[in-house]
Amino acid sequence: MPPSPVPPRTLHQTLAGHVGPTHVVRYAKGAGKYVMSGGQDRTVRLWKPQTGSQIQVYKGHGYEVYGLSVAHDNAKFASSGGDRSVFIWDVKTGQTIRRIPGHASKINTVEFNYDASVVASGSYDATVRLWDLRATSRQAIQVLEEARDAIQTIYVGPTQIISGSVDGHVRTYDLRMGELRADCLGPPVTSVLPTKDSQTILACTLDSTVRLMDMETGKLLNSFTSHKTESYRCRACFDAEERNVLCGDEEGRIWAWDLVDGKPLGPGTTGPPKVHEKVVLWIEHHVSDNELVSASADGTVKVWRGDSDR
Repeated sequence: MPPSPVPPRTLHQTLAGHVGPTHVVRYAKGAGKYVMSGGQDRTVRLWKPQTGSQIQVYKGHGYEVYGLSVAHDNAKFASSGGDRSVFIWDVKTGQTIRRIPGHASKINTVEFNYDASVVASGSYDATVRLWDLRATSRQAIQVLEEARDAIQTIYVGPTQIISGSVDGHVRTYDLRMGELRADCLGPPVTSVLPTKDSQTILACTLDSTVRLMDMETGKLLNSFTSHKTESYRCRACFDAEERNVLCGDEEGRIWAWDLVDGKPLGPGTTGPPKVHEKVVLWIEHHVSDNELVSASADGTVKVWRGDSDR
C-alpha cells in the first residue's frame, strides 16, 4: 500500500471504470458514502467506495462530462459538459428527467441550490445561468454576465452565488441585497469553496497557489504553495473539520497544508508522494469522516481513508 497522500490516510479503494480522464467526483449528500464520477468517456458512474463496486452507469451525454451536483435528498443529480446542456437525472432509474439547453458553449460546472429547486450552470461562454426546475419554461430565470472569460467553478449558497473565472476574478453575488463584489486574483481561478460559516473562501488559481480570503472584504488571509497547478482545472477543498487545506496537482500528488500557518503537512521535505499517474483534476473530502476521494486524468477515482474509518 503506498504512503498516505494526506496523513494519516491510506489508499482504501481504486475505482477504475472510466475510459480516459475522470474530470469530477462528488459525494452523495449526508452521512452516506456513495460517490459519483464523470469523465471524458461521456458517462457518469455511481460507486460504493467501501467495496469499490460500481452500482450504475448513466449514459446520455454526447460529449465529455465536466460537472456534477447531487441533490440534497440524493434522489436526483445534475450533470454538464460538452453538450452545452444541463442534464437532470433520476438516480434510481437512470433516466434523464430533464435536459436544459441555453449555453453557447460547453458547461464546465453545475450546482443545485439547497432544496434542488434551482440549478446553476457555469460555461465556457462566460455566463452563469440559473434555472428554475419547478417552472415549465426553458428560459433561464437569471443570467450573470459579468465575467470576461470562461466560468470554471461556481458555489451556490443560501444567499449567495460565487463564481471563479479564467479572467482571474472571484465574483460573489449577494442574492438578497442584489449586490456583486469582484475580487481580482490575477491568474485563472479553477475552484472556489467557502467555509461552513461563510466567513472565508478558498480559491485555487493557475499560478500554483491556493488562497484563503475574507468573504466580506476579499482580503487575503493566507496562501498555500509548493504544489503545481499551471494548466489544468484542479480543485482545492477543506478537510471535515476545516483545519487543513487540500489540493491535487499536475504531478499526480495530493497536498495538505495547515489552515493557520500555511505549512505543508506530511513527512519529508520533497512533498507528498505521487499517488496518481497523471494530473489530479478533482478532490473532495467527506463532510464528517476522515475520507477523501480524488479523480485523475489517469482515468481512476481513488478513495483515501483514515485508520478510524477502516
